[in-house]
This record gives sequence, C-alpha cells and structure tokens, in this order.
Amino acid sequence: MDFGFCLSPSSHVKMDTVDLTTFNRLKETNPDINTCIACGSCTATCTAGNFTEMSFRRILLMLQRGKEDEAKKMIQRCMLCGKCTLVCPRGINIRKILLDITR
Repeated sequence: MDFGFCLSPSSHVKMDTVDLTTFNRLKETNPDINTCIACGSCTATCTAGNFTEMSFRRILLMLQRGKEDEAKKMIQRCMLCGKCTLVCPRGINIRKILLDITR
C-alpha cells in the first residue's frame, strides 16, 4: 500500500572523520564568520539565489560538515554582485569570504 511518503536516506555526518581544514583556515582569515547569526538576509537578497540554489548559509554549513567540493560548486553560481554584504546586519563581507573559500 502506498501512503504517499517514504523514509529519506540518512544525512548522518560522522564529525570524527570530517576534514575541517578549509573552514578553520577561513575562520582564521575571516573572524567575522563567527559573528554570522544565520538570519538569511544574504540569501533573501541574493540575485543568483532567485535562479539557482545559491545560499551563503548553506555554504557555511557544508564547510562545517566537511563538504568542501559541494560548497565550491555552489559558490560558482555566485554573481559577486555584493548585495549580500550590503544587507548583512553584522556587516560581514560575504563576497570576500566566498572568494577566500575558492582559493
């Protein structure tokens, strides 16, 4: 019998084996990352986010989970327009952080 739903595959992340070198390097070079409150203002105003799945919050989460390759693929969708930096209530230079991730 089909009830119209199914169990999703587990998205369990084993934090003991996650490589956090990129995220830790990013925190050293951009200490503002620690002040991000994940309010979503950057994602809400993102021009690329209207047409793709570009999300700064999701990029940070991916890096914190060790999914560096997926984060870099998402960054390629960024248009570097800078709207996210203008609306950030904490004044984080998001464009600079995105560029630093790709280096």
